[in-house]
Amino acid sequence: MTKIPRLDATDWGAMGLAKRWFVATRAAVFVMTLFSAGIGMLLAIPAGQFDLINAALVCLGLVLAHATNNLLNDWTDSKKGVDKDNYFRTQYGPQPLENGLLTERQMMGYIGLTGAAALAIGAALVVRTDLTTLYFMLAGAFFVLFYTWPLKYIGLGEPAVWLVWGPLMVLGSAYVVSAELTSFQFWIALVYGIGPTSVLLGKHTDKLKQDRAKGVHTLPVILGETGSRNLTLGLWAVQYLVLTLGALTGVLSIWFLLVWLALPRFIVTVKRFRQPRPQERPETIPEDVWPLYLVAFAFNYNKLFSGILVLAILLSLVFG
Repeated sequence: MTKIPRLDATDWGAMGLAKRWFVATRAAVFVMTLFSAGIGMLLAIPAGQFDLINAALVCLGLVLAHATNNLLNDWTDSKKGVDKDNYFRTQYGPQPLENGLLTERQMMGYIGLTGAAALAIGAALVVRTDLTTLYFMLAGAFFVLFYTWPLKYIGLGEPAVWLVWGPLMVLGSAYVVSAELTSFQFWIALVYGIGPTSVLLGKHTDKLKQDRAKGVHTLPVILGETGSRNLTLGLWAVQYLVLTLGALTGVLSIWFLLVWLALPRFIVTVKRFRQPRPQERPETIPEDVWPLYLVAFAFNYNKLFSGILVLAILLSLVFG
């Protein structure tokens, strides 16, 4: 699933259980989690050992943890009244509770089963490795449970995403397949974590006014629209700066300069972030994307940049 579909109760009723789960969990964004896991495992290859079973388990476990977080996010925001009255969340895709697709009991069933599966996989990885994996799992569980409330509501959701999709997922994936951690992995994790964070910043900037009205103090609400947009642009610039300086000084392979291939899309994305948000859907924005705007550009740019970063890591492993 590559995007969040628009559907009604009839469409929902025609779906099988698996497809309903993918819709309810917003599976289109799982690609960012798979990038984190993939980068971590690639960075673990120089350790000289690689556990394929653990690699498969960590990918599945992280996706299930991400899915649990998305479900909890919708449940919490629904209970607090944030997603009611045609709020931004119910416009860009189905909110299972607000759109009447799931009862609260069914939603809790989705959350319970998905979360239990994620925990079971985490426990299996702890058994197959050691207590360090347990610490990673407990940290991940904390953010799954408390990202929406209170972290998102007090401006800590965006820093949490940077920590989770960066060091936590990347280093955790590297460790379970190789039993080693390095400072190099840590720095690459910090750089990659900026990408998912920028996507969230784009989303929260898109719905800044609605969040402010609902009392959800995301980082863009705290910083204001201009501050939030500038922060996002600055974070992207940091990615280029760190990787370029690393390659030019010999700390990183010269292959990391390939990230500059994302520059054309970066320029387009920067232009969008420097323009006012349109009040109505521009002709260039598909109907099935709007009212997503800044987040759509940030997501597409991040996918390209992350894909090139993965390629750079692969080429550096093969050719040095």
